[in-house]
Amino acid sequence: MCNTHDNNFIQQANPKAGYLAHKDEIDTAIQNTIDSGYYILGREVDTFEKEFASYIGSKFGVGVASGTDAIEIALRALGIGPNDLVFTVSHTAVATVAAIERCGATPVLIDIDPATFTMDPIHLERAIESINNNHLSIKGQPRAIIPVHLYGHPADMVAIMDIAEKYELFVIEDCAQSHGALINGKRTGSFGQLSAFSFYPTKNLGALGDGGCVVTSKPSLKEKLLMLRQYGWRERYISDIAGLNSRLDEIQAAILRVKLRYLDESNLRRREIASMYNNLLADTSLNIPFERNGYQHVYHQYVLRSSKRDKLKEFLKINSVGTSILYPVPVHLQPSYKKRVLVGEGGLKNTEKICGQILSLPIYPELTNDQVSYITDLITRWKQSGS
Repeated sequence: MCNTHDNNFIQQANPKAGYLAHKDEIDTAIQNTIDSGYYILGREVDTFEKEFASYIGSKFGVGVASGTDAIEIALRALGIGPNDLVFTVSHTAVATVAAIERCGATPVLIDIDPATFTMDPIHLERAIESINNNHLSIKGQPRAIIPVHLYGHPADMVAIMDIAEKYELFVIEDCAQSHGALINGKRTGSFGQLSAFSFYPTKNLGALGDGGCVVTSKPSLKEKLLMLRQYGWRERYISDIAGLNSRLDEIQAAILRVKLRYLDESNLRRREIASMYNNLLADTSLNIPFERNGYQHVYHQYVLRSSKRDKLKEFLKINSVGTSILYPVPVHLQPSYKKRVLVGEGGLKNTEKICGQILSLPIYPELTNDQVSYITDLITRWKQSGS
């Protein structure tokens, strides 16, 4: 077996390489923050919030402690809680569903489009109609939709926003994996009433610790978000509403400000790597990522599909290539959620099928062309061997 700590081992994600690529600027930003004497909700957070919201194409950003908190706080800002139904997907990080339950609402899980791995609008509308017509024995009032822009490919926001308007539902975009992705030139995170971002170190825009942000263009929602992230304070030490303690710290904001300047460049490199993979794997008969016309994928993950996924994963590991499975078990089949969460009309057939086939290859901006060639040569050899 290979040693995954070997210097020759190619990691699936490599946040340290992202730090080293901008080490001098990041180190200076950290030192300047320490020297400033402001460590919580100071100038760096305030400036980053403005810069990030502007980048997304929205008016306001509110930094919080994590992407999970970002979803929960967004839901709470809309007044969503007990007896409310929130539609999302099962093929996502558990965080999406956990955040819904943390505010007391009930998740209803919708199947995905097998090409993009994102929420299928047809299944979404069927689920809403079934609940409204009492065809599904689900108690509660439909209130919101949380589409997940998975792997860096945007969900079908044009169709989802039409459905939301038709049924008078709120939309919170889960943009944890889609920093900078575009739909017809418009960035993900600028479609719904609110959007939630994670800055976990492996993300396209990653901190060197936890962090998140909620983005909106509505001033009234901004004010609620600011209160909710810090004990419900409008005035210090006076809680007007029940809030949380969820703050993006100054050092992480300073790091993110540096990395935000390079985000488009980093995403372009991810797209170049994905294009290399696509070209070099074109003759392997593996199912390679799909990009919908008018949509710009930012390849947080480069995801293959293979009926022999586990064998390919092991073969690559033996040959010093790391891979990941995001996600091996859909939320509705995990021990804590199985037989407990609600499933929309039509079930989750696509979700369940793809979870046994998906495999994420190494992808990060510092990955070299030679490494991509090595990985694809291995996969080609594996296919040619009859695997």
